[in-house]
This record gives sequence, C-alpha cells and structure tokens, in this order.
Amino acid sequence: MSRTLAAILGGAAGAVALVGIVILIIWFCLSHNRSVSRTSETGSSDPSVQVGRNVGVELALREARHFEMAELSLATKNFSDISLIGEGKFGEVYKGLLHDGMFVAIKKRFGGPSQDFVDEVRYLSAIEHRNLVTLLGYCQENGQQFLIYEHIPSGSISSYLYGTAAQVSQEKLEFKNRLQIALGAAKGLAHLHTLSPRLVHKDFKTANVLVDENFIPKVADAGLRNFLGRIDIAGPSSQVVADEIFLAPEVREFRRFSDKSDVYSFGVFLLELLSGQEANTLLSPDSNLNLVEMVQNYQDHSNISTIIDQRLGNRFTAEGMEEFIQLIIRCVDTSSERRPSMSYVLMELDRILEKETTLTTLVGEGIPNVILGSQLFKASK
Repeated sequence: MSRTLAAILGGAAGAVALVGIVILIIWFCLSHNRSVSRTSETGSSDPSVQVGRNVGVELALREARHFEMAELSLATKNFSDISLIGEGKFGEVYKGLLHDGMFVAIKKRFGGPSQDFVDEVRYLSAIEHRNLVTLLGYCQENGQQFLIYEHIPSGSISSYLYGTAAQVSQEKLEFKNRLQIALGAAKGLAHLHTLSPRLVHKDFKTANVLVDENFIPKVADAGLRNFLGRIDIAGPSSQVVADEIFLAPEVREFRRFSDKSDVYSFGVFLLELLSGQEANTLLSPDSNLNLVEMVQNYQDHSNISTIIDQRLGNRFTAEGMEEFIQLIIRCVDTSSERRPSMSYVLMELDRILEKETTLTTLVGEGIPNVILGSQLFKASK
C-alpha cells in the first residue's frame, strides 16, 4: 500500500514539475518577444523601410540619446549662419560643439513630435561601423525635429573630385587611394545589407561619402529617406536633379528601392572616382550622352579610357584600371538582376586594390613587365 502511495505521489510530483517547466518556457518566450520591440512587419510595400514600431533587426538596440533644445542651441550659437554648413533633404545642417567638447553635425527641420521618428532614430543609432557615420541621437521640441550625427571634419569625396578641394587633392587621390576610398565605402554599404532585415541606403551618392582626418571614408545618411516618407524624386531643386543620376532605372520609374539599387548608385560613385567629374556631365557639347550612359553603351575600352581623370597621369596599371572599369559597367547595368551584390563588389575592390598595390610596388622596384597607365589598353588592340 505504501509503495503504491509513493508511486502515486512520485508521479504527481513529476507531473507538477513538468507543468512548471512548460510554464517557464512559455513565460521566457513571451518575455523575449516583448523585449524585441521591432519585428519584420513594416506595413509597407517597400521591404527596406525600417520606420515604425515593428522592425526586426539583429542589433542590440540601445536608447538613442535625447538632446535638449537648449544644448543644441548653445552648441550652434543659436543656429547662427556661421554654424550652417549645408542643406540636404532632411533640412538645414549645422556644425556644433557640445559642452563635452565633441563636434557634431545637426540636421534640423520642422516637424511635430512623432514616436515613429524616435523609433527610427533608435534603430539607426544602433548601427555602428567604422565606415558609417554614426547617428548619435535626436531632439523634438518647439515644432522642430533634429538629428545629431558625429561630425566628419574633412568633408565629402565630391569636394576633392570636383568641388572646393579639387585643386589640392592630387596626392590624396592617386588611383590606389581612390580604390581604398571605394573599398571603405563598399564596406559601409555592404554592412547595411547584412542587417536582418537588410537596410537599403536609398540615397547613396558621392556627396554622402565623407572622409575623416585620416582620409578614412564614412558613408553618411544611411536610412535618411525613411524619415522623409514619400518624396518626389524629381523637382525644381538643382540638387535633386543632380542627385537623380545616382538613382537606378527601377527607382526612377517604379520607386523600387532595393540592395541592387544601392549597387547601381555605388557604380555611379565609382564612375565619379574614375573620371573626377560629376556623372551627369555630357561627353561633349554636341553629345546627348552623360558619363553613365556612355558606360552603359560602351563599344570598346578605348572610348572609356578617354574619361579617366587626367590627374591620375599614368600612375596606375592598365590591368587594374581595366578591371575597375569592368566592375563599374556591371554595377550600372540597367537590369537589377544582372548587377552584382555589394558583397561581390567589396570582394572585387579588395582584390583589385591588392593586385594594384603589388604590381605598382614591383614597378617601383624596377620590374619592367607591368603595363602602366600610359599604355592603357594598347596591348589589347
């Protein structure tokens, strides 16, 4: 009798323990789901839009810093004209010095308080990479919204290629240096595409590739279009028209942003690195083709070689340059399906840079069998 009772009690205890374990498992799953405040459902037809309360990311989300209006006003001398450094799609951009000695770039626009705005800042500020400009925090006060970024001191690559710093950039923009800049920017952009779900930049252009004091490239404004909602691609602004050259055909026609549309934009960026000119530059006064259209309609390499930045001289190998041009052609393909992924572009740039560095080092040591830029493509004719 006692044995039977013991067996019954033992079975009951086991059942209670099993139920307890099941309850613990259910509780853990529910609490874990609550802790992840963003899921992959965005409620948008564009899978790259990361706005709102429901975006799933494999990031340790941190609380984005909330800045006070008074602190930003003090940092920018009350948003004086002397602190104004530009204007973009989000609004005016000011340089500021915080009380802790940190320089920041502050984007300012009119807009009321919005939880979606805070959620998006929280998501984007959690993305950290050496080749991405960090979003530090935000402010919403007095009918205005502010985005606060780390300040990158040396400006954009566009200023060195064809802007205010173009006259002093020859040493900094040798072919190997341009490859290093392209590689760093590719690392930043490829990192966005590895997030889960992937983040599409949507506004990649040469002006958004900044360089720090060590000339390390950092991609700016990742995800900025997510703050803007539905905006017109074309408009009266000359800057908007200039930026349109970076948009893939499917974006201009159907507004289909994707990782492959980022690749197209990156290809236009590479073309500007190659030519030292804005990509919408016409080939000649009598031509209707711009640089991108020329590459897309190329007939032979000898034509493309005419758009290589003359400041490069012959300080590159024909092999490296030809492979670089081939990569550009693939990136700006009008078909998104034929474009490579950013991971492939990154791998190719790394390979081209390594080979170019090795071959030009050999040339410097007196090895005679490397074709220099002055003989570009002549050997293949």
